[in-house]
Amino acid sequence: MNASQLTRRRLLGAMALAGFVPHAFGNAYPSRSVRLVSPYGPGGSNDTSARILAEVLSRKYGQQVVVENKPGAGTRVASDSVAHATPDGYTLLWAAAPFAINTGAGLQQRFDIHKDFVAVGPRVLGPVFLIVNAASPVRTVADFVKMAQQKPDGATFASPGIGSGPHLTAELFASQARFKGLNVHYRGDATAYTELLAGRVDATLTAITSALPFIQTGKLRVIAVAAEQRTPVYHDAPTFAEQGVPGVVGYGWFGVVAPAGTPAAIVHQINQDASQALSDAQVRQKLLALGLQPEPGSSADFAGFIDAEVKKWGALVRERGIVLE
Repeated sequence: MNASQLTRRRLLGAMALAGFVPHAFGNAYPSRSVRLVSPYGPGGSNDTSARILAEVLSRKYGQQVVVENKPGAGTRVASDSVAHATPDGYTLLWAAAPFAINTGAGLQQRFDIHKDFVAVGPRVLGPVFLIVNAASPVRTVADFVKMAQQKPDGATFASPGIGSGPHLTAELFASQARFKGLNVHYRGDATAYTELLAGRVDATLTAITSALPFIQTGKLRVIAVAAEQRTPVYHDAPTFAEQGVPGVVGYGWFGVVAPAGTPAAIVHQINQDASQALSDAQVRQKLLALGLQPEPGSSADFAGFIDAEVKKWGALVRERGIVLE
């Protein structure tokens, strides 16, 4: 072996240890099918968005990216299965908001999201909206706060489930605006809107997709979006901050994570390929129609976002005395 060959071998060895193995020196990723695990059952926005992404990546790779549904235990069944999978890039999780919320709340889990996973990204945000029955006199956030403060038992919110992003965003709103709020939990957004249409609750603070037909026919009214700025999902909705109540920001969200130890080169490739997919105009329109806002970005950005979500919702759960299971 000459000096040039020895140097090249040492370089490749060092790169392999660091997780950076260029495709030119080994099998290109992926060389077989990839599993993208959804923590919910078929048909919801997590599953549907996962399938949109999987379809684009399958075409790009010439290998199937297969969505596998593993619902249960507030998304922990899916997370546990991926945490203990081989870290080779062939098993990925389309993580959702409870991935961070459960950790912030201190729930017992058979995995540690910081030690057993690596954030890959990008992410997709599901903005949540404060929506009332059109028969309600409430037309602004200030109107809602005034109404809630006048009720002895506080305002009631229809929620798609305890510990969900919408549930905790409603709790955050009550905390920031200093009124009593009661979340009434149902199985999903559609049922929550049924209760709102029937006049059995004061509002809901959740995804807008199921509400759009009723908004368009004048049966429901959008008051605000819980985001840093107006969203292309429904640009007419002003933010809470625009209406004098800053700090009310909460999302449903999804994003790619992988088992810890997945090679850095593969993490980088998946991030780049998925970000490119989310930047595609047709993909973007499909996601916006689901009430989802694509957010291409780096793995580091997504890791920082998850950390911020853990801290934010953990603090709120402790402050409000919320018990999650």
